[in-house]
Amino acid sequence: MSLENSSPNSPEEFAVNCAEACVNGCILGDKCPNQEYATEASKFISETPLDSMLDIAEKARLKKLTAPPQWVIPDFP
Repeated sequence: MSLENSSPNSPEEFAVNCAEACVNGCILGDKCPNQEYATEASKFISETPLDSMLDIAEKARLKKLTAPPQWVIPDFP
């Protein structure tokens, strides 16, 4: 779990890397800064039929397959 103190004056405020720390669920609960996105995602999941979600995923997959390759050239010191 990666918790970094973001403010020396307030030990209760932490910067959390949600991609690592919240893999098994949100660790901040009601204090989560991404709570609005979770609400939107839950609403999307409950209101969108599975067939529509699969169509959206297929369109995204095809778009990615037809996109030209992107080269990543690392910067060497």
